[in-house]
Amino acid sequence: MDTKTQLNNAVKEAMKSGDEVRKRTVRMVLAAIKQVEVDKRISLDESAVLSILQKEIKLRKEALEEAKKADRADLAEASQAEIDVLNVFMPRGLSDDELRALVQAAIVETGAAAASDMGKVMKALLPQIAGRAPGDQVSALVRELLQK
Repeated sequence: MDTKTQLNNAVKEAMKSGDEVRKRTVRMVLAAIKQVEVDKRISLDESAVLSILQKEIKLRKEALEEAKKADRADLAEASQAEIDVLNVFMPRGLSDDELRALVQAAIVETGAAAASDMGKVMKALLPQIAGRAPGDQVSALVRELLQK
């Protein structure tokens, strides 16, 4: 079952069970997905849905950090609850070793030799990773391996 279907089912279940946090959070993600589909006039594939989901998690993590800095435990708790809801829909993350192996394979596949080839490597790598590792972590590892 694809992620979009899981999200739609989760909204229905949350409505039946009265779980307001889950219902509100999943609805916001579905609205973000729908907005992109309407703007681009396409139906998003699984990797695009996962990237939107990952973006929504990142936004909530940033909100969590800001709430902690402002000493607002109530907002931090709400952001953490939303992150927990969204993490359920993310695929299992890659371990550091698995990610390193994928990056090295992409470097060999693209024939990259210098940091200037980072774009080629990322283009080949991102569809394989699709929501299983944060983009900043991937780019840092690619940069590190290309500089060796």
